[in-house]
Amino acid sequence: MTSRSLSPAIAFAVAAAGIGLFSIMDAFMKSLVLAIGVYNALLWRTAVQTAFGAAAWRLSGGGMPRRRALRLHLLRGGITAAMAVLFFWGLARVPMAQAIALSYIAPLLALMLGAAILGERVGPRVVFASVAALGGVGVILLGQSQADLGPAAFDGALAILASAVLYAFNLIVARVQSQAARPGEIAFFQSAIVVSILALAAPWLLIVPGAAEWPKIAAGGALAIGSLWLLAWAYAHGEAGYLATTEYTSFVYAAVLGWAVFGEVVSWFTLAGAAVIVVACLYAAQRRDVAAVVLEPTV
Repeated sequence: MTSRSLSPAIAFAVAAAGIGLFSIMDAFMKSLVLAIGVYNALLWRTAVQTAFGAAAWRLSGGGMPRRRALRLHLLRGGITAAMAVLFFWGLARVPMAQAIALSYIAPLLALMLGAAILGERVGPRVVFASVAALGGVGVILLGQSQADLGPAAFDGALAILASAVLYAFNLIVARVQSQAARPGEIAFFQSAIVVSILALAAPWLLIVPGAAEWPKIAAGGALAIGSLWLLAWAYAHGEAGYLATTEYTSFVYAAVLGWAVFGEVVSWFTLAGAAVIVVACLYAAQRRDVAAVVLEPTV
């Protein structure tokens, strides 16, 4: 185990880049869910993602994980499987911007869980930024409540809220996991465990996608593994509560992609709320009370 000086801003920037890749992947997944259903979209994308992850794992040195790391891989894989099914099922039923806005309860919960479970500091700057970002989410939801989204939207919203609760726990497990394994190992084993869990229902639900869907599946897998790698690296070098604020940047991606790909209207409420969220994230990124010296994860 070695230590070195690292600016918290670098971990923050890497985490934000990981969120950006994941947001683009969400657009591919929404298209796939609408075409072949949530089970097959998630199973096939995760299978491709696992193949990419295996290559990254081999390039990083490979090797079997230690017992503690394997337990964490299994725990996070189980949480991720349930979380992903709920989120993408809901995403197909509500606009991307609204789905992301609802999911923002996850980083807020992660702040509290990071303090309660990991003993991390939650300074006034991050608390203030999180409250401000929550206000921005409220502005967005106020605007979305005036739109006619159809009866399925309510069910979709409930699924996304349930997924967000699981995601908060996922963020905390990610922080502990990042101290027990390297990013390549995490990216591979998480994907492999998720696809193994989903495969249990294959005899009843599996279909082979048409040729037009495979480029989306491949792109989704590559984007997901790239995002997992970046987030694993970032969480190995920064506190979970601090890095959780990068989740707010995903709204900007969702609003743009929802409009450009699916023709979803972005209201002035949405733009105003997004502005509040981005400013809050930038404010949180200037935090100074995060330790500059961190430990590299141990394999």
